[in-house]
Amino acid sequence: MTIGVLLLIAAYFLHCEGAAVNVNKDVLNNRPILGVLSQEQSLHLHSKFPEENYASYIASSYVKDVEKSGARVVPILIGKDRSYYRNIMEKINGVLFPGGATYFNQSNGYADAGQHIYEIAQELNDAGDYFPIFGTCLGFQLLVILASGRGPKENRASCHSFENLPLNFTQDYRMSKMFRETPEDILDILKNQHVTVNVHQFCILDDNLRFHNLKKDWRATSHSIDENGVRFIASLEHKRYPFYAVQFHPEKSSFEWKLSKKYAHTFDAVKANRYFMDFFVNECRKSHHTFASASEENTYLIYNYEPRFTGELGSAYHQCYMFEPRGTV
Repeated sequence: MTIGVLLLIAAYFLHCEGAAVNVNKDVLNNRPILGVLSQEQSLHLHSKFPEENYASYIASSYVKDVEKSGARVVPILIGKDRSYYRNIMEKINGVLFPGGATYFNQSNGYADAGQHIYEIAQELNDAGDYFPIFGTCLGFQLLVILASGRGPKENRASCHSFENLPLNFTQDYRMSKMFRETPEDILDILKNQHVTVNVHQFCILDDNLRFHNLKKDWRATSHSIDENGVRFIASLEHKRYPFYAVQFHPEKSSFEWKLSKKYAHTFDAVKANRYFMDFFVNECRKSHHTFASASEENTYLIYNYEPRFTGELGSAYHQCYMFEPRGTV
């Protein structure tokens, strides 16, 4: 029996056990399932559900954004040990770090969970197992801070950007994985119209990459300008791993409707912002992780949870999934 046949047999049996094996990333998985990381419950929503005392939440706009690009979602909870994250990552095809408003120094929270996921994803990719990550806004900043090495001084800068902005692409942006095949009509909208939704008081500057020696591994592909004239990185990607991030919020144009926020809801805004999750889901199609059975898969999916209409409660998010009610403190 040839070595090649033995390797195929071994890969088959490992795959059947739910192990993290990707035999050929060129053969696409057309049933991708993505994990979306939860984060600490906001003080505002905690006050609206005091008896439930939910531990964490996911804004449903991220779930819908994934679903509209042809994938399903598994919620990933915070506050777990490393084995929990490894177990889930061996069954799913990529992870989304969403935006939000939590801190990175809370024990067993969003940042700690993100660090487990980031390090496990590096291990998987180093072993030849394609596993993508996408960060949005806070998730963008978390990826850079994790790459920098977490410390008492976070590797990010202050910004004030609460507007819809165009993207100023770098000269070599067409060499990037994210924008190599982007249609010209999408690029034209992103370059010339104010369609990327920015809601952030921190950002990543080129100096944040330079001072922490990250330019050898990370490529900035576009910039935007905040309300005080600060030029911040709007999109970037890792040069070796399938890790991508945007400082803006592609999901908000289609799925967040708070009137006071004035998000870009034009047809062009929806069309251009859809590109980012379409791109990422296609990256996740290169992963062939699966659950051991359909019944196991069903127990993990977001469909087991009911989104709450939080927009009517004054939340910035139209709907939210909330997890792990702990009862009255």
